[in-house]
Amino acid sequence: MRLQKKSALITGGTSGIGLATAKLFIEEGAKVAVTGRNETVFESVQAELGENALVLKGDVRSLKDMRIIAAKIREEFGGLDVVFANAGWAFPSPLNDIDEELYGQIMDVNVKGLVFTLKAVLPDLREGASFILNTSFVDQTGNHGISLTAAAKAAVRSLARSWSYEFLDRKIRFNAIAPGGIETPLLDKWGMSDADIRKFKSEFSKTIPVGYMGKAKDIAYAALYLASDESSYVVGTELVVDGGASQL
Repeated sequence: MRLQKKSALITGGTSGIGLATAKLFIEEGAKVAVTGRNETVFESVQAELGENALVLKGDVRSLKDMRIIAAKIREEFGGLDVVFANAGWAFPSPLNDIDEELYGQIMDVNVKGLVFTLKAVLPDLREGASFILNTSFVDQTGNHGISLTAAAKAAVRSLARSWSYEFLDRKIRFNAIAPGGIETPLLDKWGMSDADIRKFKSEFSKTIPVGYMGKAKDIAYAALYLASDESSYVVGTELVVDGGASQL
């Protein structure tokens, strides 16, 4: 198994990409802690992941929360070999719709949350650990009405490069995954009706060269590669998983 005897933290790990990645990591031999804010799903997530998982409540925007989470992981796992900083927020953001609340939701979860995650777990990262950041294909493209999300993800991409250099002495590898259009519960949070969501998926799929939206497990497999020793010579890069949307 590719993650045998490794321990991992996945933020935003109780649904979508995070949950799919947690399941795959456990299948590959890892012990995994996942974080989330919606306690109503914790019992079902714990049952789904099994005894090699910790399900922890916390908000990545709170340094206090993340330090409490880090302490619990330290107590259970001793340290960390892998972190998938998956927690993020993507939302349509035409300039005229941007107010303080929307700005905070997008920038704080994606950028501040990432910084606070690293600050909290840094003392527990073992030498040679893999820290994976979740960006988006929109950090490479210019699209109407999504400028704030694109800017936040571009900042995350920049952090992957900067931290790769900053922590070379500890042999910690920082890399990013840039998902494209992935079918996750995030779309349900956009306030659209079921009919509108189906229409959006159908129309969006036509813009993707391969002709369909990806699944959460497509990103999980990319995370598995970056988490494993197979990617030990991969540092500071961004792995784009978008069906060719930003490349063709």
